[in-house]
Amino acid sequence: MEKFTVLTGVAAPLPMINIDTDMIIPKQFLKTIKRTGLGKNLFDEMRFLEDGAENPDFILNKAAWRKATILVTGANFGCGSSREHAPWALLDFGIRCVIAPSFADIFFNNCFKNGILPIALPQAEIDKLLDDAGRGSNATLTVDLENQVIRGPDGGQIAFEIDAFRKHCLLNGLDDIGLTLQKGDKIDDFERTRAMSSPWLPIAKAL
Repeated sequence: MEKFTVLTGVAAPLPMINIDTDMIIPKQFLKTIKRTGLGKNLFDEMRFLEDGAENPDFILNKAAWRKATILVTGANFGCGSSREHAPWALLDFGIRCVIAPSFADIFFNNCFKNGILPIALPQAEIDKLLDDAGRGSNATLTVDLENQVIRGPDGGQIAFEIDAFRKHCLLNGLDDIGLTLQKGDKIDDFERTRAMSSPWLPIAKAL
C-alpha cells in the first residue's frame, strides 16, 4: 500500500449528502476483483450522460478539477452497500483523501485499508474547504497527516483527529497484509515448530 504522508493537490467540491457506494461505483462494474481499472467508472451515472458522453456539469469533468486528488463532500459519504470497490475506484481515479462531515462506518474502514485518508470535520469547516475547493486549480489544499492539519491556499489551517494506529498504518503504507508480514519471522518459527510436533498436518508456505 502506498504511504500517505503529505498530500498537496486540487480539491474537488461535491456538496451532496448521502452519496452511497452505488453512486461512487455502480453495481454493473463490480465484476472484477482487481483494484485497478475502476477509476474510469467512478461516479459513472453522474459523470456520463445516457449516450456515454461526459456530463459537462459534473465537477470532475471540468478542466480545473480533472486531476483532483482530494474530495470535499457532504455528510454520510459512502453509505449503502459495503463494496470495497468504492475506495478502489476513488484511488484508481487519483483521489487519496476524502473530507466530509461524516462517513458510513464500513466505507470509512475500507478507506484506511486501501491508502485513502478519510477526514471528518464539522460542517462549518467543510464549508470553508468547499469554498477553497471551488477555486479549482488556482487554489490547492495540503493535507499533512503527520501534523494532522489541512492547509488552505490562503495560509489558514484546520486541525483534524485520527486514530493513532490508523495514522501509523497510513504513514508507513501498512494494510492488513503488510501488518501480518511484519511478523513474518514469528510465523515462520511457529510453522517450523508445528511441522516438527505435528508432522501429519499440512505445511503452510513460508512468508
